[in-house]
Amino acid sequence: MRNKAVLIIALLLAASLPLFAGPYFLSVFNTIFVFMSLSLTWDMMLRTGQLSYGTAGLFGLGAYTSALLVSRAGFNPIVSIALGGLFAGVTAFMLGFAVLRLRKIYFSITTLALTTVFSVVIRNLPKLTGGASGTVLRNALFNGDPAKNYWMIYGLTLGVIGISVWLSRSKTHYAINAIRNDEITARSSGIDVFRYLLFMFVITSAIQGVIGAFYAQQYAFVQPEATFSMNFLLLPLAMALVGGVYSTIGPVVGAVLLGIVSEYLKLIMPYGHLIVYGIIIVLVVLFMPQGITRPIIKWLNRKTNVGGVKSASIGN
Repeated sequence: MRNKAVLIIALLLAASLPLFAGPYFLSVFNTIFVFMSLSLTWDMMLRTGQLSYGTAGLFGLGAYTSALLVSRAGFNPIVSIALGGLFAGVTAFMLGFAVLRLRKIYFSITTLALTTVFSVVIRNLPKLTGGASGTVLRNALFNGDPAKNYWMIYGLTLGVIGISVWLSRSKTHYAINAIRNDEITARSSGIDVFRYLLFMFVITSAIQGVIGAFYAQQYAFVQPEATFSMNFLLLPLAMALVGGVYSTIGPVVGAVLLGIVSEYLKLIMPYGHLIVYGIIIVLVVLFMPQGITRPIIKWLNRKTNVGGVKSASIGN
């Protein structure tokens, strides 16, 4: 009950942030929520045992789909965001029949190559996409209103967290855990391995497309080099590793922690912050391979149990 109360208070405080925070802080948290959502989707796919490096590619695909629907076809920006996610999901569904036959390093390399393939295709369609120069939209989402943009990405992120929690409590959780632990045993137990892998690949890709579409509409600009940047793969991956994989809380904590640290480092050392950022990640991976969240939770539980024992002893 106490944990639920703390959670509700935290959610309400986060929702009310635009009421007392300026545009700069809202922009920082917008970025944190974007990377938090991508980190969660990367972790969701990792729960199947497949290390996907296609996050940046599907993110960029959703971004370009949304931008082109608005600039070329006059779609409503909100509708284009949904369609950006839909297109990324449909693309993942079609590609899944090929790439999901691969395993381990072969799957990882193939999904990483998708980002380059999508970027090359975009560059070579200048009349439609603007080529290497990209496309500039006439208006940013909500005319650039920082509060409305914040509330939208906050709502989207809560939705992604909800999907992650649902997956961890549904029968899908047991199926993908079995696949990750031993695919042959899972198949012999009657689990349709390909169907579950395809489901996870499509749902995570669709979410990445939606987040990419929002990002494009927020900044009213898409360009191959920036939109398909490896930052949209490496930073979410690092956040999940630092927070702790195979969970919902891990990527959330990792995104908040590294997002705030990254922003602070940019202010005090604009050209060297990535070095410190990288050192932090290496140290956590080396000395806390399970991430920082699980040790903290264990420590808190231990303190709570000790406190409970002391209270019981005093009462007796």
